[in-house]
Amino acid sequence: MPNIFAKCCCCAGMICLYCVQLTLTVIVVIAGALVAWKPQKAIKIQIAFYRFINWKMEPVSMEKEIRNTRMMGATLIVVGIITFAYITCFLK
Repeated sequence: MPNIFAKCCCCAGMICLYCVQLTLTVIVVIAGALVAWKPQKAIKIQIAFYRFINWKMEPVSMEKEIRNTRMMGATLIVVGIITFAYITCFLK
């Protein structure tokens, strides 16, 4: 496996754009994995957030909502991995 930090140019306390992009991509993949793994927890967090801002949100069909949330998490994982590959192979 190639060194993913070979393109890094961080120095003197400044974080380079490459490291920011890598960090955001890893965060997206982790978030996607969590949403795909625990979709009901993600839905409950979303409902709690909407209640905090004084909105009421309830899914019409919890089964469909769980399925769609799981698919969204899988999509985040795929897009994150593709972005990670693009950043490490083609940038700079």
